[in-house]
Amino acid sequence: MWIQLALTGLLIALFPLILVWISRDTDKYRKLIGVTLFLTLDLIIFGAFTRLTDSGLGCPDWPGCYGQANPFQSHGAIKAAQDLMPGGPVTLQKAWIEMIHRYLAMCVGMLIVVQMLVAWWRRAMLKHSPWLATGLFFFVCLQGAFGAWTVTLKLQPVIVTMHLLLGMGLLGLLTWAWAREDTDAVVAAVMRPGLIRVASLALILLIVQIALGGWVSTNYAALACHDYPLCNGALIPELDFEHGYTLWRQLGLTANGDYLPFSALVAIHWVHRSFAWLVIAVVLWAAYQARKIPKLSWLSKALGLVICLQFLSGVSTVFFSWPLLIAVVHNAGAALLMLLLCMLNYQVRHAAAP
Repeated sequence: MWIQLALTGLLIALFPLILVWISRDTDKYRKLIGVTLFLTLDLIIFGAFTRLTDSGLGCPDWPGCYGQANPFQSHGAIKAAQDLMPGGPVTLQKAWIEMIHRYLAMCVGMLIVVQMLVAWWRRAMLKHSPWLATGLFFFVCLQGAFGAWTVTLKLQPVIVTMHLLLGMGLLGLLTWAWAREDTDAVVAAVMRPGLIRVASLALILLIVQIALGGWVSTNYAALACHDYPLCNGALIPELDFEHGYTLWRQLGLTANGDYLPFSALVAIHWVHRSFAWLVIAVVLWAAYQARKIPKLSWLSKALGLVICLQFLSGVSTVFFSWPLLIAVVHNAGAALLMLLLCMLNYQVRHAAAP
């Protein structure tokens, strides 16, 4: 099984590697980072789709599916589990969704390994130290470990949330690696210290908000408030922070093993939607400050557009009772904000000023 899975990941990774190799770009190393960055963004979005379709336990073991490398080979075991519990977490469709997510993750891991090898092999020719590429390798290994624990610990909320945060962290590091290989990254004005501070603050607040959003999703608290801007008809509803923010517990249960009270789910949802206003304000302020610098005007516009769409998709999930498409778009918006803010922070800190 392990050999089959490794070969599957290698075969999938060969396609983007061939595209990089035959491309006309003179800087193929930067092209490789860019392709890996794009696939990591896809992986995060598909990971959200996997979670939102309850496919995280479509294959309840790891790394294969019922001890096999793909759902074709384990069709009998999957069908037996589905017949035993038709509405349960194991179906053939969910098994394929989960395994495609794992195959894509293996592809990204393979590409990062190639990046590291190329960085060390050509370290005298590349512009930067190979240690960032090496750090990415260990980071993706840690992310893979949390992916395994997500399954083996049966979707324990703190593990699933950490898995999401590490995925976003990987996206941010790849964005940083890609941006620093850009030889044209020259900003046409001396940076203001205020812009550096607000860009850093916006990124920190976004990471906190992603963690809060991941906690909402992993606890299935998206529909705990059925209206907006009020929550169940109240500005401040009944909130159970003690049970809602106990980190080490099983899905749907308190630390003592009792069912999680509804007021705990309300607290989880209410905190996420309330903190969003602070994130929106700081991100829009960072976008406004960046607008004054010609080279950053496109980043400013992109940040303003994405944060507005993110707000609309978040509100729409409440009004339309959490439709799958809008929920996936909301997760994709968070990933795009991470990418854009990491790029902004790189530009304001490391791009040269004439």
